[in-house]
Amino acid sequence: MDPARWDELTTLHARVEHDLERALKRTHNLGLSEYRALCHLSTAHDGELRMQDLAARIGLNQSSVSRLAARLEADGLTRRDLCPADRRGVYTVITDEGRRTRSAAAPTYAEALTASLATQATTPALAPLVTALLS
Repeated sequence: MDPARWDELTTLHARVEHDLERALKRTHNLGLSEYRALCHLSTAHDGELRMQDLAARIGLNQSSVSRLAARLEADGLTRRDLCPADRRGVYTVITDEGRRTRSAAAPTYAEALTASLATQATTPALAPLVTALLS
């Protein structure tokens, strides 16, 4: 792989992530990792995931996902539950309020993603990547 192409991809990713974060914060006071956690939880069986599974799905380490889960829990969007088979295992479970928040934020996420990709498509070096993503 061409290192310059990889740099273009990471630039595109960083710019889009920044736009998504800003839109979710401004409109819903929700961080991008928080939104993604709610998305994964809302589609998980029984609306719950072990902490390490949630960390793997959103690309966070154990410490970061613990802080994320604490923020979500403090806002009433999730709750923690112990694994019945292994009392050391901890699950994060989405609440009804968490489902409502995710549903309310989904259109903002989609609109911000579309707008950000359209903006990035005007940058000559990034346009081919955006085109590839959209095809």
